[in-house]
Amino acid sequence: MEQLGVEPAEEAGRYEEEDAAQAMERVEAGEADCSPGAPGPEEPGGLTWLVPEGSSSSRVIVHVDLDCFYAQVEMISNPELKGKPLGVQQKYLVVTCNYEARKLGVKKLMNVRDAKEKCPQLVLVNGEDLTRYREMSYKVTELLEEFSPVVERLGFDENFVDLTEMVEKRLQQLQSDELSALTGSGHVYNNQYINLHDIVHIRLLVGSQIAAEMREAMYNQLGLTGCAGVASNKLLAKLVSGIFKPNQQTVLLPESSQVLIQSLSHVKEMPGIGYKTAKRLEALGISSVLDLQTFSPKILEKELGISVAQRIQKLSFGEDNSPVTPSGPPQSFSEEDSFKKCSSEVEAKNKIEELLASLLNRVCQDGRKPHTIRLIIRRYSSENHCSRESRQCPIPSHVIQKLGTENERQSYGGFFQRQRNKLGFSTIWKN
Repeated sequence: MEQLGVEPAEEAGRYEEEDAAQAMERVEAGEADCSPGAPGPEEPGGLTWLVPEGSSSSRVIVHVDLDCFYAQVEMISNPELKGKPLGVQQKYLVVTCNYEARKLGVKKLMNVRDAKEKCPQLVLVNGEDLTRYREMSYKVTELLEEFSPVVERLGFDENFVDLTEMVEKRLQQLQSDELSALTGSGHVYNNQYINLHDIVHIRLLVGSQIAAEMREAMYNQLGLTGCAGVASNKLLAKLVSGIFKPNQQTVLLPESSQVLIQSLSHVKEMPGIGYKTAKRLEALGISSVLDLQTFSPKILEKELGISVAQRIQKLSFGEDNSPVTPSGPPQSFSEEDSFKKCSSEVEAKNKIEELLASLLNRVCQDGRKPHTIRLIIRRYSSENHCSRESRQCPIPSHVIQKLGTENERQSYGGFFQRQRNKLGFSTIWKN
């Protein structure tokens, strides 16, 4: 057995911090003449563009990606770590590290032993308790909601923000004498020419102003830096946000979207195409974005189904109509851990109880009452590392009612113990 998880909901969810240096290796994009406009290594500044009269309908979506998030949280907690090569350790892996460590050869998900060989002066902190990261993550989302109510969380360190209405309001509030010029912030992808008579361009550039303000607020109020991508949809905003890192932002004008999309070396790098779908595409001889763009729609629909085929083929052209969906309170809580296989049923039960205790703390802090509990395991297998099994059952009303009282731990934990065999946990534990 390698992995256990417990959660009081139908669907499990696990947040993972993404690599902070992924996109720079994909593309060589020229720098625009305006600065990112947020504190840190960049200085404020910008270009001036004439805003023509009139308006048109065009979405303005921002993807905000925090720089080496776990490491930043640790440096905020302990300022003495700033300027030192820092790695956040979970088990035997460096799950993330700051830029000082990256410059010395440390990479995400590197074995601790290898990381110390690369960088003997590397400072390691234990990051197995996600509580502080989770709390800071929600603070970021709450801050972004002050700029727009339409904010969608994507893991601990990413958020989508729909600024369409905010941009429209700013344009309407500008006086005629203020329409002569606006200051935009950040890079313009591919050094593309800015059409001063194209309101779509203007809206995106106003969006870049607001993105810079959001990043500045994150730094001033929370001490965090991050990157941002400004584009007309979620797909493009996410892709362009990683072009200039760290602590910078980039706006993507529509005419350059194909340049960005085709810079991806493989379709699996495209948000919205998961591991299994990428494997099925490879079996069809599709590896590049161009392959997907030119592949027969009928054959693709036959192999993947109409809905999936049409969706991913549109993505390959940079088309993404999916809305930014306000996340609201999480619909499920989960606690997971990975470790070497358990040698006995007792050891497995102990692991479950550790996860359950952590999960119960979060449930009680949230205040809502869960109705379903689910146990997930992964059998030990040298061949299939993705095989997972699960069992779930409803939580009786009398147990739910006791949650929030001083006896909530005993009532919830006792229920879990009594339901083990009913749910088939013992059967799962035995190989």
